[in-house]
Amino acid sequence: MTRFSADWILPISDPPIAGGVVSVEGGRVVSVAEHDGEADVALGRVAVLPALVNAHTHLELSYLHGRIPPAPGFLEWVRPMLAARRDRTQADDAIVVASAQAAIRQARLTGTSLIGEVTNTLATVPLLREAAMPAFVFYELLGFAGRGADEQVAAARRAIAALPHGGDLRLSLAPHAPYSVSPALFAAIRGDLDALGGAGISTVHVGESAEEVQFLKRGIGPWRALLQDLGVWNEDWKVPACSPVEYLTDLGFLSATVLVVHGVQLEGTDLSRLATLGVTLVSCPRSNRHVGVGSPPLDVFYAMDVDVAFGTDSLASVDDLNMFNELAEARRIAPRVPARALLRSATLTGATALGFGETFGSIEPGKRAALITVRVPDGVRDVEEYLVSGIDPGAIEWLPAGPDSILPTR
Repeated sequence: MTRFSADWILPISDPPIAGGVVSVEGGRVVSVAEHDGEADVALGRVAVLPALVNAHTHLELSYLHGRIPPAPGFLEWVRPMLAARRDRTQADDAIVVASAQAAIRQARLTGTSLIGEVTNTLATVPLLREAAMPAFVFYELLGFAGRGADEQVAAARRAIAALPHGGDLRLSLAPHAPYSVSPALFAAIRGDLDALGGAGISTVHVGESAEEVQFLKRGIGPWRALLQDLGVWNEDWKVPACSPVEYLTDLGFLSATVLVVHGVQLEGTDLSRLATLGVTLVSCPRSNRHVGVGSPPLDVFYAMDVDVAFGTDSLASVDDLNMFNELAEARRIAPRVPARALLRSATLTGATALGFGETFGSIEPGKRAALITVRVPDGVRDVEEYLVSGIDPGAIEWLPAGPDSILPTR
């Protein structure tokens, strides 16, 4: 057993400990307590905390980094992104693979221990396995035309079954968004998730843009035009004339095991529904600004008792995968939300939503010692506030027990 002392220990599940010690053995946390004068390794002026959780990203889009500029509106960002993606459609494309591998390395170097990955090709599944990066991978399906939903889901399930996974690498199906998935496909995916029981975790983009709200309430606008341009418009689709969350609730898709992503346009009634259902809302504030949909109302999310996690989204719409930079943007747009709440969102809430709450996200006996240290400058008195101010990768190190503890276990 090794005892590490530090000026601050942030268990997340409990208040910070000034002058604490965490004991680790066999890649697991044995205990965490106030410093009693004995330690094998004195870490000094650092904060020890659980590694962060990136609850929503698209690693397979990493090759688009820097290629899609910021846009004044969502559709102005979507159209060039779709055009750029047409150049790279194969899962084994060398550039796609190399870019995703580099992104995984960047995530780990910036203190991320667990990823919620969304893929349309399953290209990142073997890459995450090779890198021993714990992840819940969502195989995302699109299809608004409403034809062959059951067959599409059955084929996707066969593709998942053909890939080695389990343990720290888990897979399930996910619909893309209300404007790109038909009611029939939502129902087919819901049926697949229900068959998995508690392991049927999923995710869906909801309430990201004003155009989405317009489409669901009135059936008009840029989204309808794009679907028609792409030749996938569904003439049988009935305008629901309601909000995004109400629509997915009426379809029977939402549940406590579904992560709702973005939510920039969600307001009181929708947020109350999410809180009542126990749905976790994954916010990606830097991406939201890049794609022109505005900043999410984070302070309202917390005030409405919605469980909030954080994600970076893809490198097509964000500068890096450093979750500390995501926290800094969250602090900028929600200055009244306590730093402790933001840190919990970036760790334990995300881990729990992804089904890894028993092993990641906090420093507690029995949990994996996936722990990082952050160097704290002289003069800092509020360490939690400092940690949400934006941390340079050079100030982040893994606790010596950390890298081994996040490798797959038997």
